[in-house]
Amino acid sequence: MKRLIETLKNIWKIEELKNKILLTLGLLFVYRLGSNVVLPGIDPKSLADLQSQTGTGLLGILNAFTGGAFANASILALGIMPYISASIVIQLLAMAVPSLQKMQKEGESGRRKLNQITRVLTIGITIAQAPGYIANLIQQNVQISMPAAFFWPTAIMVLTTGTVFAMWLGERITDKGIGNGISLLIMVGIIASLPQAFFQELASRFENKGGGLVIFLIEIVALLVVIMLSIALVQATRRIPVQYAKRTAGGVQYGATSRQYIPLKVNAAGVMPIIFAQAIMFIPVTVLTYAGLQGEGASSFITLFSNIQGFWYNLIFSVLIILFTYLYTAIQVNTNQMADDLKRGGGFIPGIKPGKPTAEFLDLVLSRITLPGAIFLALLAVLPAFAMSAGIISQFAYFYGGTSLLIMVGVILDTLQQVESYLLNRHYDGLMKSGRIQGRAAVTTPSV
Repeated sequence: MKRLIETLKNIWKIEELKNKILLTLGLLFVYRLGSNVVLPGIDPKSLADLQSQTGTGLLGILNAFTGGAFANASILALGIMPYISASIVIQLLAMAVPSLQKMQKEGESGRRKLNQITRVLTIGITIAQAPGYIANLIQQNVQISMPAAFFWPTAIMVLTTGTVFAMWLGERITDKGIGNGISLLIMVGIIASLPQAFFQELASRFENKGGGLVIFLIEIVALLVVIMLSIALVQATRRIPVQYAKRTAGGVQYGATSRQYIPLKVNAAGVMPIIFAQAIMFIPVTVLTYAGLQGEGASSFITLFSNIQGFWYNLIFSVLIILFTYLYTAIQVNTNQMADDLKRGGGFIPGIKPGKPTAEFLDLVLSRITLPGAIFLALLAVLPAFAMSAGIISQFAYFYGGTSLLIMVGVILDTLQQVESYLLNRHYDGLMKSGRIQGRAAVTTPSV
């Protein structure tokens, strides 16, 4: 406890770091306030059906990522998700479109151009998603106090403005604050529901045959174990040794003796495989429900893809996660480019020829370490289902794994790593006595 207090004092002594933290907290507070401002023309008392609809499934994920704004019909109801979608689209297009590939290689100027394209695409995606969200509001019998001809354009404009504002907040946090702004907005939305879920689970344990305080403490210990396993998954890397040919600069000889590594992440895909798999699992139910198909076969199919505690649901879900992990890892990590960059920089992997053999070696290693990472990721994704089967309420069970837990762990590690860097640069002790914190940014595969 004494070390914690001393660390907090050291953080407060660094004026720049203190200002960044206060600015970040202030902008996050503004975002949370906006999440509770209801769209103009909507009666907040009529949102009960919408809130019950967003309890599970893909809509539940969207609601969690927006901190409840989706179910509250807030001006920030679509949140930052259109920006995430636009970023993924640009990332995928950059693999196939030569002009985007060229921008990626132009350094800072290319990055600014890609960011501008992403912002424009975000606005387009939001304008396309807003009518669907409004139509869902009307279908859920949400009361509207203004004519439809005036409500629709107003709501679309407000939702689009809300997403742009959330995007602006995230960028300001990244530029002027501490941590990755977009990730922090998502994490704050997820954490917002944690206190309520915690106390609901605690209250349920003191009800009749709830197990009491002992069972609740066992649940907390299990949650801590899962968090530690998630941290291990986020930080796990396979370090590939790299050597550079001897070169002289300014009379000093470099290379050969220096020991460097290429850190290949065990889970390079992050949480994206879970998000993709959940979306795929949700599509059949949505199509059959809105198509109005009836019959025993359709009902059985809907039940299969709706029962998140069922065996077949979790089996299919796990297989999809493993497949998407390999797919997204192949998109994220370009071994050919890594091999080319190594060759141009005069570097090589001991025992491996430069060029194509290096790319094949990196691809082989990446394929091997991705398998256990994908299986571990699938297990984490289905843990909430096991938690619910054990009697934990659904709101609290979602924190036992899946997207929510991995996002929180990754974002917190990234932010703490930045704080620790400030402390070490000012000659203070770091946050950890045993060693430096390694967040996702610390183990991101470099372009060597």
